[in-house]
Amino acid sequence: VQLQASGGGLVQAGGSLRLSCAASTSAFTTYFMGWFRQAPGKQRELVASIVGGGSTNYADSVKGRFTISRDIRKKTIYLQMNSLKPEDTAVYYCTARRFSDDSRNWGQGTLVTVSS
Repeated sequence: VQLQASGGGLVQAGGSLRLSCAASTSAFTTYFMGWFRQAPGKQRELVASIVGGGSTNYADSVKGRFTISRDIRKKTIYLQMNSLKPEDTAVYYCTARRFSDDSRNWGQGTLVTVSS
C-alpha cells in the first residue's frame, strides 16, 4: 500500500492541525493504520492507531488532545491534533501494517512545528 501524508505546518501552542494520509487501498480492516512521530534526536514513537472495526489507541502524551479517524470511502486516515504543545513538534509519519504478512509501509512524513 502506498501512503501520502499531508497537513503539517507551523502553529502556535494551543492551536490545532489535522493531518491526512491518503492510502492506495480501502481495505483498512485488514491493516494496522497509525501515526508515528519523530522529534529531533529522539526515537520514532507511536502516537495513535486504528485497527479492524475501528478500535483506536493513543500514546499517553496525546490522549484527550489527538483523535485518529478514517474515511474508508476516501481511503484516508486523519489525525486531528488539538491543544498542541511545543513538545508535539516532530515529523509525523503515517504507516500501514498488513495483518496477513506483517508487511509495513510508511508515508513520506509531514513536519509539525508548534511554537511557544
